[in-house]
Amino acid sequence: MKYFSLFLLFAEIFFPSNPRIKAKYASLDPQSISHNLAFYRLYPETKEGQLALERIIKLLGPSYKMQELPEIALEPIIALVNRREATLPSISENELELIERLSSHLHNRMLKGHQTFKLEEILLLPPNEIDVARALLLAESSLEIARVYEASLDLMALQIQAHLSPQATPYEKIRAISHFIFHEMRFRFPPQAVSIKDIDVYTFLPSVIDKRRGVCLGVSILYLCLAQRLGLNLQAVTPPGHIYVRYLEEGKEELNIETTARGIHVPSERYLGMQVKTLQIRTLKEVVGLAFMNQASVSFKNEEYGKAIAQYEKALLFLPDDILLQQLLGFNYLLNGNPAKGKELLQKIQNKIPDYALGPDTLIIDYLDQKVDIEGIKAIFMEMNGRRESILAKQKKLEEVLQKYPKFRSGLLALASCWILQGREKEALIFLQKYEDIDPNDPLINYYLSTLSLQRFDYTAAWRYYRAAERLSLQQDHHPYALKELKRQLISVCPCHN
Repeated sequence: MKYFSLFLLFAEIFFPSNPRIKAKYASLDPQSISHNLAFYRLYPETKEGQLALERIIKLLGPSYKMQELPEIALEPIIALVNRREATLPSISENELELIERLSSHLHNRMLKGHQTFKLEEILLLPPNEIDVARALLLAESSLEIARVYEASLDLMALQIQAHLSPQATPYEKIRAISHFIFHEMRFRFPPQAVSIKDIDVYTFLPSVIDKRRGVCLGVSILYLCLAQRLGLNLQAVTPPGHIYVRYLEEGKEELNIETTARGIHVPSERYLGMQVKTLQIRTLKEVVGLAFMNQASVSFKNEEYGKAIAQYEKALLFLPDDILLQQLLGFNYLLNGNPAKGKELLQKIQNKIPDYALGPDTLIIDYLDQKVDIEGIKAIFMEMNGRRESILAKQKKLEEVLQKYPKFRSGLLALASCWILQGREKEALIFLQKYEDIDPNDPLINYYLSTLSLQRFDYTAAWRYYRAAERLSLQQDHHPYALKELKRQLISVCPCHN
């Protein structure tokens, strides 16, 4: 560091400290690469600016050479992490190579999935060799774009690593990643209406990095990418319609990281629904496929069935055995005017029950048993955006379908939901009771009937339906948290029936 000593002596003589700049320098996080880079960018010719630069060199590590500084423009590198606009910064090949060299010690470099830029080779790898960022970026964008976003992730990982000792425990790494994502970079869950409309935008890695907004899958993917770079093994867990990441160490309690709530721990039982007895653990290869499922869901919602089919089939490369994916692909073939192909896919999975579920999907069974037609399937997937008009539109369509197919179970449940959203529990009860007449052994329906009966102060009915839901759940050794909460509420208002 002789170069620095001489340079700082020169800077102190010819660029005396400004008290205001000195105060700003004192307020910097000494372990934040991005903060010190930004400060250096503003005050490069001050003593404090050079001190910030010296910090950066130390934080980046021994692979960074002082002699390279004059050849490298720091602005594009700063922009990769600190940019305020949701646009991809222009960065040169020299700058990319520098970042790649600085990051060569990161743990994801040891994965076979990081040794290739060919998607077909990545697909052949075992799940534990997948580099999530590389696989996802290559599957959705060009090689050039993939390298830029990988560089952005590398800089994030270096920033996090600067806060960690070489002997950092997994728990220290988790705290550092969560602090960086949720507090320093301020990644957030987008407004609900926006996330529903543009779930694909808030899922894919480039959009999540650019906008610093992401749905559960988008932020979970970002978390996994950074964890891989820091040598932290995490699981991806998918309750129905959701995903979060988990750290599991033998002999210790599992640590769930809820990425929609700034990384807090939520007990696993809170994720178990009435029809979900275990939580599904996803491989990292499957996580990539889930991103394309989210993308396809937008095309499905917009009735672009051909486009959705192409996206679901892309997801199928990563999720060849996923029952839900095959179901959605089958429905899209039905709606795209290919009922033979759609029915063939649905028949293959009609008797398959995932390990995490209590029973088969009634929507598939009712369609194959001719208890509903394609228009009824379409009605189930009609979007409700929270506005009254959308609720009423779906309600009207479901009523038309049920006039023709009165034993369509998913239709009865969906129509009951429409009434509940309008605060009309009495009408909702009617359709839930019709469902129970058709299928009295569904614990979910008995749970809903108990809940609505409790809201209407019909405690006798509430306890009756609760006991049915409890009995049916216990038959499959299922003890859902929701049922425990319902019992607690019933005891508090009407203990005499207990």
